[in-house]
Amino acid sequence: MRGDNLVAKLQEKVNILEVTRQTFNQVTVLVDRNDLPLAVKTLYYDMGGWLATMIANDERSINKNFALYYVLSMEGGKMFEGDELAQEDKCFITVRTLIPQNETTFPSVTPYVPACVWYEREAYDMFGLVAEGLPDKRRLVLSDDWPENLHPLRKDAMEYTHRPDVYDHKDEPSYPFLRPEGENVIDVPLGPLHITSDEAGHFRLFCDGDTIVDADYRLFYQHRGMEKLAENRMNYDQMGYLAERVCGICGYAHSIACIEAAENAMGVEVPLRAQALRIICSETERLHSSMLNIGLACEVTGNMTGFMHMFKIREYSMDLAQIITGGRKTYGNIIIGGLRRDITSEEIKKAIALVNKIDTQLTEFWEATMSDKRQVGRWEGVGVLDRQVARDFSPVGPNLRGSGFNRDARYDHTYGFFKHIEFKISVEHGGDVLSRETVRYHELKSALYTIRQCLELMPNTPINLGENLYHTPVRAESYAFGYDEAPRGDNYHWIMQGSTQKVYRWRVRASTYANWPSLRYQFRGNTIADAALIVCSLDPCYSCTERVTLTDIRSGKSKVVGEKELKALCINPKEDITKDIR
Repeated sequence: MRGDNLVAKLQEKVNILEVTRQTFNQVTVLVDRNDLPLAVKTLYYDMGGWLATMIANDERSINKNFALYYVLSMEGGKMFEGDELAQEDKCFITVRTLIPQNETTFPSVTPYVPACVWYEREAYDMFGLVAEGLPDKRRLVLSDDWPENLHPLRKDAMEYTHRPDVYDHKDEPSYPFLRPEGENVIDVPLGPLHITSDEAGHFRLFCDGDTIVDADYRLFYQHRGMEKLAENRMNYDQMGYLAERVCGICGYAHSIACIEAAENAMGVEVPLRAQALRIICSETERLHSSMLNIGLACEVTGNMTGFMHMFKIREYSMDLAQIITGGRKTYGNIIIGGLRRDITSEEIKKAIALVNKIDTQLTEFWEATMSDKRQVGRWEGVGVLDRQVARDFSPVGPNLRGSGFNRDARYDHTYGFFKHIEFKISVEHGGDVLSRETVRYHELKSALYTIRQCLELMPNTPINLGENLYHTPVRAESYAFGYDEAPRGDNYHWIMQGSTQKVYRWRVRASTYANWPSLRYQFRGNTIADAALIVCSLDPCYSCTERVTLTDIRSGKSKVVGEKELKALCINPKEDITKDIR
């Protein structure tokens, strides 16, 4: 089984207490919490691992402990040619450690593996687990005025049913941005609300003249509590719907990762036709997502012609989604063990014709863009992601592949129908905006080729397991994760099963979460005018929500406004929706 040799090598340096296996390429090792930093560092730097995700979990009802799971993708450091594991050795190794319920501290891994910093900050916010030696102990996910001893993802936090007391905004806590020293350094705020994004993100640029010396940022202005919502409330088919709402652009990729996490934990094998259709839908999503980013990268630099032309082509990808799934977004189609909707032979012919049309127009667009010296000049040399910074922080997707790393879940940990088709990874070496957008262009061409292959090789099998699914046993407290290569990079969804057909713990790691920590290094040395472009080239996804909370500061009352009231307000802007909280 994959990973056995690597686990044996790790055993030579660290005392492994227990080894368990989730799938053929997912293995977990249990270590003492004092050995945690050494185990993760050894796997990360010495044995060619990359940090995929980290999960904190409240397992007091299971074993009277909290638990941490550091998931490493073992594929080789890839810093130079030949620094890569053989395909048969690539796997995922999870380092698990238990933390006693009355001693909620553990040694921080961040000083040894910088990529862990956000995960360990979040472990404190959500579970109250303190990483001793963590260089950055600021809050990450929760607001600055959140009650100090309330940690939302602890199981006993369910007893807390009221929102925190309303506070006077005059005394609002100030987030401690990490400001560099220097007499000539000035602070330039970008956001929280700004024209480059529909969502909130506060970037603080520290500048010497027009040059950015350093940067810091405060995110998580919107937190929907989706992981908490899933606990003991939803079955797995409902989880697919929820996962699609993680992101408005790559929701299908999240749904696949979430459902495959459950399928891996249950040992479910999906029929080949469903695998092929899942790939078609996910690559269609890559089309409209990456075309959106390339168009925006033109718009941010003032090239509205390029933006509008790309959006004209992007519209065909929405038509393709409608042919395949019946809707312009590829949502509502995934279930445990397969899909809800099949595709007909006539629809296959229409889809192939549309793929060929997109292919031709996309080539014409890119050739015209690359012949525009002003556009290329605005992208070239801007926002460089250094290779060593990338190695230290484990970013993902085009953001990483633009810096010369051939990391791609479809290539390193081939899944689903990708095992039956040709696939070539796209890599550029400049590390700048131009390299990242070039990677996206080549991935668009690859996505079209992938969709065409799947349509032409469509297997003649059922699209789901039907009644056979209900004979699959559910093992309480078993866990596994699902993953896929979303347009922005790989997504990971980790699920531990409860005692019924419901979730005990669901952990979502979206691709942008892995890309944020290294962004400050991409700002450095660039001008203020390039800041919006650098953020755009990351293709960030902040968050989105369908509900808001209104609070009257004078009365101290609050009210959750749902979908119906928001729609009523859109129809009649004079509608008073605050009268109940005065």
